[in-house]
Amino acid sequence: MQDQEPVLALTDKPVAEHLIKLGLDLLPLGVFFIANLTLGIFWATGLCMAASICSLAASRFFLKRIPVMALVTAVGVLVLGGLTIWLHNDIFIKIKPTIVNMLFASALLGGLYFNQLFVKSLLEDAVSLTDEGWRKLQWRWGLYFVFLAVLNEIIWRTFSTNVWSALKFGNFLLALIFMGAQTGLLKQFAAHPHKAESGVDGSSR
Repeated sequence: MQDQEPVLALTDKPVAEHLIKLGLDLLPLGVFFIANLTLGIFWATGLCMAASICSLAASRFFLKRIPVMALVTAVGVLVLGGLTIWLHNDIFIKIKPTIVNMLFASALLGGLYFNQLFVKSLLEDAVSLTDEGWRKLQWRWGLYFVFLAVLNEIIWRTFSTNVWSALKFGNFLLALIFMGAQTGLLKQFAAHPHKAESGVDGSSR
């Protein structure tokens, strides 16, 4: 089942683009939820795989790009969804969010060890922070993905498949709460525009 990838920051891009992205994120999740209730988890998995491919194609057509996180999530759906159908075992699709979120967490937290600010690469056109601010933000996002992975393990092991499927919509609320909690950090470590534009060669940093 495809999870909605958490939006890393609010930007000044057109509202229409955000609505399109939100709709494309919700498409596989909505398809899975409805199909699971009416047809069962195996049909739901297959339809979610098809919806994930359609979502990527639509993103490329309407947004002219395929977000990295959406691509990784879709690959997870296709690989683990395929195993779910092939082996007729729904555990694979249920642990997909755990695996994908841990991959994101490993990339972000591991990147800090090697001084790679992946969050900066994703958001520098929308947010201007000092390097210390980027490191703190990346650390928080890494821990957030660990939290999502642990939460998914608790939910699928504790609740029914229908409840697990329905509760995945809670990821949107969690993402909004988490983003709102970063407001203080964004203000505290905001880089001054004139400093960002200064440099020996006159180019932006």
